[in-house]
Amino acid sequence: MTAPVLLNASAGRRNRWAVSFADLLLLLLGFFVLLQASGQKRDALLAEVSQQFGGRAMRQGIELRAAELFLPGEALLTPQGGARLATIAGQFARSSGKMEVRSSGMDRSHQRFDEWDLAAARLGAVARALKAAGISGDRLIIRGLDQADNMAGQGQLIRIAAGAAERH
Repeated sequence: MTAPVLLNASAGRRNRWAVSFADLLLLLLGFFVLLQASGQKRDALLAEVSQQFGGRAMRQGIELRAAELFLPGEALLTPQGGARLATIAGQFARSSGKMEVRSSGMDRSHQRFDEWDLAAARLGAVARALKAAGISGDRLIIRGLDQADNMAGQGQLIRIAAGAAERH
């Protein structure tokens, strides 16, 4: 009678990994549920997680919709957009650290430019406007175009924040 019990105990030991694997899957599921439930704080939470794994985290800053700063389909600032960037430059002029300018998403409305060129030109125009408003060019860090962040057709977003130290 003891032989069948030993076979079942041996099979139970061989399948212990399944319990650990199920625990891992439940932890991942819980993480993604919390991430989804975090709503507007999702970007900050993802930035912290990214930083823990060696990514470059962007500090909290100002997020602007490119469509509110530029003429439709163009990389030309509207007078209101230029004034808004000058105000932002004034806020950052008091500090001496780096400034990070980052773009995510793309506008689908374009005339002279395709989506990539328009996003890049607008990012450059924001940097030039900040420089013209008194921010030294060596303080500006321009981070690339993240088209994966184009959530639900929001269009291009420009984020301006105090920059983290440059990693090499």
